[in-house]
Amino acid sequence: MLFKRSPEEIAENKPLADLKTRIASANLPDAARETANREIGALEKMESTQAEYSIGLAYLEFILSLPWNRFTEDHSDIVRVRQVLERRHYGLEQVKERMVEYLAAKTLRSLKPRRVLVVDDEEIARTNLEHVFTKEGYQVETAADGIEAMARLRKVPADIVISDLKMSRMDGLQLLGQIREQAPDTEVVLVTGYGTVDCAVTALRQGAAHYLCKPVDIGELKKTVREVLDRKRSIQISRGPVLCFSGPPGTGKTSVGRAVAEALGRKFVRFSVAGLHDEAEIRGHRRTYVGAMPGRITKELQRLGVLNPVFMLDEMDKIGQDFRGDPASVFLEVLDPEQNSRFLDHYLDIPLDLSRAMFIATANDISRLPGPLMDRMEVIAFPAYTEREKRHIAQRYIVPAQLEENGLDPAAVRFSDAALIRIIENYTREAGLRNLEREIAGVCRKLARMTLEAGTRMEPVVVDADLASRLLGPSKFSREAAESGSRIGVTTGLVWTEFGGELIFVETARMKGTGQLILTGSLGDILRESAQTALSYIRGNAEALGVDPNFFDASDIHIHFPAGAVSKDGPSAGVTVALALISLLTGRPARSDVAMSGELSLSGRILPVSGLREKCLAARRAGVKTVILPARNRAEIETLAPDVTEHLKIELAEELAELIPTVLMPVNPSRSGNA
Repeated sequence: MLFKRSPEEIAENKPLADLKTRIASANLPDAARETANREIGALEKMESTQAEYSIGLAYLEFILSLPWNRFTEDHSDIVRVRQVLERRHYGLEQVKERMVEYLAAKTLRSLKPRRVLVVDDEEIARTNLEHVFTKEGYQVETAADGIEAMARLRKVPADIVISDLKMSRMDGLQLLGQIREQAPDTEVVLVTGYGTVDCAVTALRQGAAHYLCKPVDIGELKKTVREVLDRKRSIQISRGPVLCFSGPPGTGKTSVGRAVAEALGRKFVRFSVAGLHDEAEIRGHRRTYVGAMPGRITKELQRLGVLNPVFMLDEMDKIGQDFRGDPASVFLEVLDPEQNSRFLDHYLDIPLDLSRAMFIATANDISRLPGPLMDRMEVIAFPAYTEREKRHIAQRYIVPAQLEENGLDPAAVRFSDAALIRIIENYTREAGLRNLEREIAGVCRKLARMTLEAGTRMEPVVVDADLASRLLGPSKFSREAAESGSRIGVTTGLVWTEFGGELIFVETARMKGTGQLILTGSLGDILRESAQTALSYIRGNAEALGVDPNFFDASDIHIHFPAGAVSKDGPSAGVTVALALISLLTGRPARSDVAMSGELSLSGRILPVSGLREKCLAARRAGVKTVILPARNRAEIETLAPDVTEHLKIELAEELAELIPTVLMPVNPSRSGNA
């Protein structure tokens, strides 16, 4: 219920009086100021004991706490950017190069000389303004009316147009409409000696950046132009494709995003969207009940106090979706530079400009991202680390950090390269570095315990391979491919997962039956189709492959992918399945030190696959000697670093039949042809 309050009662309401003063002195956008004044008017008619009164006060405080016009100045020194990335990260050369190029292009665009077009039918006014802005370092052109101005803009676009309002042939408002239609990136400042409130409102509604009355204060005009161009420059640096860092866990996606913020001199904020189900977490709750809150993005802007931070949206591929909404669809607006300049938080209910913020997303598996969301992002792949890179990173970053974390003297404890290699090969199996960091931390903790138990000052110690093994216990991993031995009907494949490259074994068996194909191992539809394709190819080319053409008439074929608890899918196991079946049906053992990857067509052609770097690293970790890959991947294979393909023999093939002599061994007379 509303109450009419006397002027004396209103004057005595100090919280509202203070808020009025703060709103008047704050540099709020027009929409924010109008909303705040309207809220103040509603509060003046309420009793302070009403629940809506405290909600309104909290809302006004939130409006005033937002950084509507506060920004950090971006650094434009690309040398500094490169130095920050090199200092913070070892390896990832392609990623760092791509980031430097990305920031260099934005910086170069922002450093281009600003072009100013002065439009006025008085020659002396044009001459004076041309002289003033040329001294300010701008490239200045002039035009006598709107028609001449549009002709110049069609030839060379301008960053800002300073136009008189009253001109012959085409006045300032008509020129503004033409510019908004044909050159929407050009800002317009209108200057007139016949200024009225209605005229100013009309100009601003039609898209003018500012409106000034004659006689113009040159200082105020220069300040206005500078502010408009600075705002445009900030938007240009932030605008562009949103980066999506894609790669296995622990490969440095978050830390590279933090380094980008440091290099630009911007504030950095990271929040995980994994498991996010309620879109109100991003867009906020409507102020219709007690306890309503703004969304995460708006709250982070309030906390940071600037409007242009670097936002890292972590784990974008793990966003949930249920009856409460689809949070991924909210990011269609947040990540689109054409829409986020007027982002609407439901709690704030005032357009908020997010176009100056830089958004970086991360994902382990980009195939899980919705298509429309992928269209708004440029994917930068983070590759798996090689053993050499892991060893260097461990010596340079991980070991010093863990020694400090566990209270050990860096001058007294040293890890040998042999110890790090032992830990990498026998105790970790990953694309990234997280498990390596955990194992090194385990060694440091045990050294710390030994020091305290001895009760004396720690003597200098070198952690060698044997000491590392004693402290960490039995090896967690072995070279399974090299140790498994050659078997009939079992082949070794290479697959890519969201955790990096992995080996996968394909086991086949034949039994009496009615011609059924049995597939087990938690397989997806694509992998099932690959197995069907492999079987059909063998049946269609049985005689050429040395297989009984009638093998399927009274037999069932069972194809199994071990580790049934892990879901598997994708086309790259087609070649592996086909050679396992040929091995089974011909009685020829498949070599265990040969691993392969490739999609098989029904005609026997081997089609290209992805994730070659990760697959080669997985083969090296498992002791594989020979890797078979599609010939159509030759260009990509040639770009792989030497430490990726070191100790590997890589063979390329166009047709499946070419691989049989390499993968299958001669028939062992002492064994049956059926596995």
